[in-house]
Amino acid sequence: MDQMTSHFATGHKHNFSAGPCILPTTVFQQAAQAVLNFNDSGLSILEISHRSKDFVAVMDEVRALSLSLLGLEGKGYQAIFLHGGASLEFLRVPYNMMKLNGKAAYLDTGTWANNALKEAKAFGETVVVASSKADNYTHIPKDFTVPADADYFHCTSNNTIFGTQMKSFPTTDIPVVCDMSSDIFSRQLDFSAFDLIYAGAQKNMGPAGTTLIVVKEDVLGKTGRAIPPMMDYKVHIDKESMYNTPAVFAVYTSLLTLRWLQEMGGIAAIEKQNEAKAALIYAEIDRNPLFRGTTAVADRSTMNATFLLQDESAHQALFDSLWKGAGIVGLNGHRSVGGYRASMYNALPIESVQTLVDAMQLLEQRA
Repeated sequence: MDQMTSHFATGHKHNFSAGPCILPTTVFQQAAQAVLNFNDSGLSILEISHRSKDFVAVMDEVRALSLSLLGLEGKGYQAIFLHGGASLEFLRVPYNMMKLNGKAAYLDTGTWANNALKEAKAFGETVVVASSKADNYTHIPKDFTVPADADYFHCTSNNTIFGTQMKSFPTTDIPVVCDMSSDIFSRQLDFSAFDLIYAGAQKNMGPAGTTLIVVKEDVLGKTGRAIPPMMDYKVHIDKESMYNTPAVFAVYTSLLTLRWLQEMGGIAAIEKQNEAKAALIYAEIDRNPLFRGTTAVADRSTMNATFLLQDESAHQALFDSLWKGAGIVGLNGHRSVGGYRASMYNALPIESVQTLVDAMQLLEQRA
């Protein structure tokens, strides 16, 4: 039984939620078994000690596999799994990267990018190199200059709320930090071009509760500021993500998801599937006269397709009944944009996207 068949044979919905989001069926099955009996230990994954040899092996493997999938093994990077979601990294990044009396450069492309910017302002001078806020973040700014004297440049690769995605990244001599929460492991990039990457697990890795940070060690320890141990990346690296009790279940489920990705053929293989899903939904948005996209075509996200009805008053009630009746959930757009948002993370089968397209076409026939 393949991934798609097993998913819907169990009555599982077509889950377009922006996060926490859909995960592979095999991951659900393996995680469920581990909740009952982890590694034939007679204990649940929910109750084992994080210091047990079985879980230490999990942490070692998930950290190594993260670097391997990103092509960063042996290149001076460390992977750590911490608490607090990407939102805590908004604070931890300037703690670890901004020098005393220093400054940082930020690209403002959405709500989460703006939240990261707000946290950095408490640490020193913060330069906004470009922003699309005045246009309600419907595009990614282009042709901006990154100041050479900044301590680091921060960007957000994909914007879940507004459905935009960076297709290229600036070349600069200063450290580059990227929030990849909603598109990590989804497309091929030269990940060595980034000095620090962070991502909440609940999009393409696992359940909510843990965050992956991948950092090049030689950019740390240069701020001149005192960093509380819980906020210090070097402390967590030295303690191998065990400075405090990690989110055991979330880390384990992330390992299962990354194993699944590796078995699928890694990032190169999943990128092809993601491109096919995005092409399918965007083709229908552009073709169907009852719908329109909300973002610049060149900046459309492969992960989050945002779109509106041309006439909500005439068609919203019928369309909502059609997609809900087809077993689709999580399609409502964020309140900042309205309309609809189809989040198509790695584990979403293309059959789910086809089901949505079918509902859009059925609306066209009945309207």
